[in-house]
Amino acid sequence: MEKNKSIPQPIRGEKGAETKIPHNVERDRQNPDMLAPPETDHGTVSNMKFSFSDVHNRLEKGGYAREVTVRELPISDKLASVNMRLKPGAIRELHWHKEAEWAYMLYGKARITSVDQDGRNFIEDVKEGDLWYFPSGLPHSIQALEDGCEFLLVFDDGSFSENSTFQVTDWLAHTPDEVIAANFGISKDVVASLPDKEKYIFQEVIPGCLEKDKVESPNGTVPQSFSYNLLEQEPIVSSGGKVWIADSTNFKASKTIASALVEVEPGGIRELHWHPNTDEWQYYISGQAKMTVFASDGHARTFNYQAGDVGYVPFAMGHYVQNTGDEPLRFLEIFKDDHYADVSLNQWLALVPEELVRQHLDVGSEFTNMLSKEKHPVVKFDKK
Repeated sequence: MEKNKSIPQPIRGEKGAETKIPHNVERDRQNPDMLAPPETDHGTVSNMKFSFSDVHNRLEKGGYAREVTVRELPISDKLASVNMRLKPGAIRELHWHKEAEWAYMLYGKARITSVDQDGRNFIEDVKEGDLWYFPSGLPHSIQALEDGCEFLLVFDDGSFSENSTFQVTDWLAHTPDEVIAANFGISKDVVASLPDKEKYIFQEVIPGCLEKDKVESPNGTVPQSFSYNLLEQEPIVSSGGKVWIADSTNFKASKTIASALVEVEPGGIRELHWHPNTDEWQYYISGQAKMTVFASDGHARTFNYQAGDVGYVPFAMGHYVQNTGDEPLRFLEIFKDDHYADVSLNQWLALVPEELVRQHLDVGSEFTNMLSKEKHPVVKFDKK
């Protein structure tokens, strides 16, 4: 009996019943609010959770790549994502795609390059906490520096696949030899030495210092930097944590993707809010969380998240994110838009007539006096 007590059960008070068949106990431990949902959950709400641990991983000599797209998470039709790891010196080969690419460096350092349609180039190093953004159609590359690197890529189309990009080696392998020779003015012997298939991720030595890798273009560099030092900006600080926001107002190149890095302290909560412009895509970097999404018409559903999980909130649906662990929770909020926007329930109620709030919620001054006219995106969670 003592052993059974440690096994999570679909029971809440007098409702539910003990499971009598074999089941995935570890998965149930990760999802307590789905196994035994809060009383406030109701109705049918689409799935808004998927884990990178549940997807196929493409292993290469220089690292790996795995993706969560609309195929894995059907509700995510606007954004797709890739988790990529590169060993020291490994290269994600020169390539391009139809979608814009946004990235957050999770670990280590890398050297990134790009060239735009006017022959202006970009060569920079990025570190943990930095962002980059390559507009759709522009070629680019990524090479890991010392200690290697790991990063999250987000693309502004849910149907994107990392396995279907335009790669320089793949293109040349499918171009007649005489065309290649004429294009570059090289001999057939040189053409014969070119790769006969894509390289994708491949191992090389760690590159030298950035200055030695710089290539001067007669047309200059790109007018807006494709990288951004997110953690070097001043965060929005409130009682339960911090928020760093990056969109086209401060990261000028990022025209189609806006983002926020949210840090929630133990006992904290990302306040009740919604986004008035578009869907929210989430990536959980560290810690544990739960989120209840209000879908209107009396429908709501609670999800549990941990590091490596992807979350999703459809346009305008109300939600919060609570830190359910004993360490800081960090996650990314990503939006297919040029700017970040949210509406705070607390602020909204504070900025309408007080009597109107009382009439709606059947409350007195004890409630309305606590409302804030300023946003406090992350607040302490009072269990009382």
